Amino acid sequence: MRSLPRFQSKVLTLPELLEALTPRRIRGERLVLTNGCFDLLHLGHVQYLADAAELAELLVIGLNSDASVQQLKGPGRPLVPQHERAGVLAALAVVDYVTIFDTPTAEPLLAALRPEIYVKGGDYAAQPPPEAALAARLGTEFRTLALVPDSSTTGLLERIRAGLPS
Repeated sequence: MRSLPRFQSKVLTLPELLEALTPRRIRGERLVLTNGCFDLLHLGHVQYLADAAELAELLVIGLNSDASVQQLKGPGRPLVPQHERAGVLAALAVVDYVTIFDTPTAEPLLAALRPEIYVKGGDYAAQPPPEAALAARLGTEFRTLALVPDSSTTGLLERIRAGLPS
């Protein structure tokens, strides 16, 4: 059996993540946190994560567990199991760490990590997520980042199901 790829070491439980971040935060490295399902990774996700990584020295992704994706997106989702989604995200050079969370929102993760910046995609500009209020109480800056036009998992799934070229 092959050993786990090196990037798998970037996928940590919350206690492991807190331990890994401590020396880096002591050195003054700033943390940007984002979260999501990242079910089918596409250009919009990659650009979003690259933009987020430019905001601070550390980028942490809170990845929705399979159970929370199903709650949010409904039956048939996620298409890709959580550990595979985590591995794909961890393989990206711009990502420092990935942690999987099982709650309906990332509020417990946000409270535990207390990042300097919390980011979401531009689709949250009109109606901020519940985490935005907690970010304000924690003194964390909340930002939305621009979306890549016509780039979404839902749109990709619709094209696949319709048998249309991407």
